[in-house]
Order: sequence, then C-alpha cells, then structure tokens
Amino acid sequence: MTINEKQDEIIDEFDLFDDQLDKTQYIIDLGKKLPPMPGQYQTDDNLIRGCQSKVWLHSESRGERVHFEADSEPTAQISKGLVSLLIRILSDEKAEDVASADLYFIDRIGLGNLVTSRRAGGLASMIQQMKQFATARINQKSNVEQAS
Repeated sequence: MTINEKQDEIIDEFDLFDDQLDKTQYIIDLGKKLPPMPGQYQTDDNLIRGCQSKVWLHSESRGERVHFEADSEPTAQISKGLVSLLIRILSDEKAEDVASADLYFIDRIGLGNLVTSRRAGGLASMIQQMKQFATARINQKSNVEQAS
C-alpha cells in the first residue's frame, strides 16, 4: 500500500465520525494500540523537540526502507495517537517516498480543529524529524554510491 493509499484509508476512517470528540477519542485509541517502544530507545537523542509532552521517535534503515517506532509518556495520549498515525503512514516506506511525502490527510481529517496549537507544533516536529531521517538516509546512500 502506498503512502497516499494509507492516507486515504485514514481519511475514510475519520469520515465515519461526525463529532470532534469522537475523532479525538479515536486518536487516543490509536495511540493505545501503538506497540510500546523498547526503553533503550527512550533517550534524549530520540525526544521530539517541540512537543509539549515527552514523545520519543526511533528511526532505523531497513534496506531501502525506513522504520519508525515511537512512544510517549503515559499522560500524552493524544500525542501518542498522532505519532501512531504518522508511523502507520510513513514507517517501512522507501526513504525517498518519506522525504517527499505530502501529508494531506492532516487537513482532510481536520486535525487543525482537533488539537491545540502546541500539539500542532509537536505534530509538525514529528513530521520534520521523520523526514530529516529519511533525507539523511538518502544522502548517506548517495555518498556510499559515489565512493564506490
């Protein structure tokens, strides 16, 4: 499934809810389903700067693809739900696709109306960190190819 197909699936899921409170609860429920991240990755280096809560994001290359894991402090249920949406869309995709992804689902599901401006800033920081990792992976691959 492509990044856009995953986004379209999420848009369809959110279209089932008429009420903003139901959408917010769904985001919280998605966060609860996110598998816990191993404690060894809950380090300062993996903290997402710009989030009002502690959210950790671990990234690693798996061949041509990038893999993401995340977790948050227990009180950050909405933030954990938001990062779970991003992981669902971007994890295990090609680095080039992650770096260039247009994450249109954010506007289409009305996230701007569901989260505070501080959480929106945290969401932007999550996206930036994921795209930066993908871009670094692309550059690393390019440097290795040029050296050979």
